[in-house]
Amino acid sequence: MRSERVTVTLPAELVAVARDAVRAGHSASLSAYVAEAVAARQTRDRSLATLADLYGGPPPPDELDAARRSLRLVPPPAPVG
Repeated sequence: MRSERVTVTLPAELVAVARDAVRAGHSASLSAYVAEAVAARQTRDRSLATLADLYGGPPPPDELDAARRSLRLVPPPAPVG
């Protein structure tokens, strides 16, 4: 895949976590970490779109919350903006 250089601004806490992951060997570089995060988000968005198509809309918030509790997942992050 072709790469393109971009400049982004991120909260310092997120950058620190990403750098820690690179130092721990969980990702090859900061760029790779960010690329993996973007790819994961795209996969999530496609999966949610597929579910919305199958069920006639997005899952209701209460069902999503129940699933998150059942799977012991953290709550979704607050929108960045």
